[in-house]
Amino acid sequence: MGETVQQTLNRALLHLLRPLTRILLRNGIAYGNFAELAKKTYVDVAFEEFAPSGRKQTVSRVSALTGLTRKETKRLRDLKHADADARHLRYNRAIRVISGWLNDPEFLDADGNSDTLPVEGKRGSFAALVKKYSGDMTTQSMLAVLAMAGSVAREGDRVRLLRHAYVPGSDAADKLHILGTDTAELISTIDHNLVSDADRLRFQRKVSDHRVPPQLLAEFQALATGKAQALLEELDAWLARHQGAEQDPAAFVSVGIYYYQNSEHEEDAR
Repeated sequence: MGETVQQTLNRALLHLLRPLTRILLRNGIAYGNFAELAKKTYVDVAFEEFAPSGRKQTVSRVSALTGLTRKETKRLRDLKHADADARHLRYNRAIRVISGWLNDPEFLDADGNSDTLPVEGKRGSFAALVKKYSGDMTTQSMLAVLAMAGSVAREGDRVRLLRHAYVPGSDAADKLHILGTDTAELISTIDHNLVSDADRLRFQRKVSDHRVPPQLLAEFQALATGKAQALLEELDAWLARHQGAEQDPAAFVSVGIYYYQNSEHEEDAR
């Protein structure tokens, strides 16, 4: 007997979550942060997109739909959306520390700028900053995390803030931004195609083969890159020619192309 829809979705979700979890762990996002965002998203989507036709959505209905308690549903509903301001950044302890360093008068100089802090001390020190904004993380652990990201530098018995942002690991902020935008666009296209009639389907295709000799990977990657770049430039030129005026009604469109290769042959494509 074939899989149920739920079984198929569970299998697909495991595939989807694996690379996402790799990125989250590499960049210091703990499971609790992810779980809170997932619950918040469940509640928001249920309120915004799953109300009965012609009727207002309710906490009780969303609670039943999501499996969350009414109390939790109401709390998440009232919680400001993560994209609305910088508060969502404070999920990460390192970001909370830098935010405190930039905004808390205890850690600012006379001109209101972030001060160079002594490592130790009960007040106005890096240790006090870490204790106040990162919970139970030790001073030395936080110092190592921020130094590795290039956010701070230790100068003798003092610590200087180098960057007014925390970019964890080796990923640049703009690359991580792509995780949210491009992945969401692809999944939205798949969702559209799952529920739309045949004459309204959006283009979604890929080519793949598991029998490519490793010594040809570099050649294929170069071919794919060249062809994809040429196509995207052609599409971009079309879009540039057909842009409307600022005041005209407009829609957002996007076409993305990606190259994937299993990691065991990563070196062969270089």
